[in-house]
Amino acid sequence: MDFSSEVGKIMDISSSWDGTLAQNDFSVAAHVFAEKWKRNNSASPSWLWVNSPKGPLLASSQHVEGYLSLENICVLVSTEDNHDEGSCSMEEETGFSEIEGAADNATLVQSNCHEVHYYDFHIVYSASYRVPVLYFRAYCSDGRPLLSNEIEKDLPACSTKALLETKWTFITQEEHPYLNRPWYKLHPCGTGEWMKLLFLGDEVHANNGLAIELYLVSWFSVVGQVVGLKIPLEMVKIVA
Repeated sequence: MDFSSEVGKIMDISSSWDGTLAQNDFSVAAHVFAEKWKRNNSASPSWLWVNSPKGPLLASSQHVEGYLSLENICVLVSTEDNHDEGSCSMEEETGFSEIEGAADNATLVQSNCHEVHYYDFHIVYSASYRVPVLYFRAYCSDGRPLLSNEIEKDLPACSTKALLETKWTFITQEEHPYLNRPWYKLHPCGTGEWMKLLFLGDEVHANNGLAIELYLVSWFSVVGQVVGLKIPLEMVKIVA
C-alpha cells in the first residue's frame, strides 16, 4: 500500500461518526505516528511497524495487517522501600499526567535505583472495536515476567488509583493477536466514544473533518499516560 498517497486524507466526523477507525486508515495513521515520533523524539527508541505473518487467511486480504512496536523501555525502580516479598516500587516522576511537562524521551522514570524493569509496548488494531489498542508486557533484567502487583507499582499514581477503583478491569491479560502469547492490554471499551467527544469538541475538526494521521497521535496522547509514556510535546502541538 502506498501510504504517502493516503497522508492528508480527511475523514468525515459529522455527528453520525462513531469515533472509530478503519483498518487501512489505522495503518496510515500508524506510519505517520511513528515518523512524527522519530522526528520529534530522536534521542529515544523509535516505534517500528511490524508486518503481520501472512497466513492463508490474510493472503488475499486487502487490508494492511500489522502493528506498531516500541520495546526494551526501561523503568528504574527503587529497592530501598519495604514492600511485600521484596518487590520493588517506582519512584514516581512528577507531572506524570501532564502532557505539557513531558520529557522528550521514552524512558518512563529516571532516578538513582538498583533494579531495572523492561517494558514492550505494541499498538494493535482491534477489528471488533475498530480502534487502536495498547498491549504491553513487563519483565526483569533476567527475563522473569513481572507479576501484576509489580506492574501496578510501576504505573503512574493516577493509574494506580484507577486500578484500585476498578480492580484491574481496564487492564486485562489475554493472548496477543499476532504473537499468540499472553500480554496485558488497556481494554478498548469506550475508546470510540471518547475519541468522538475529543474531536467533535474541537470546532476546527468538527467543521473541517479529521486528518487520518492525527487520529493515532490524539489517541496516544491520552492512552500513553496510563502507562507513563508521554507523547513529545511537539506532536501534541501539531494535533492542536
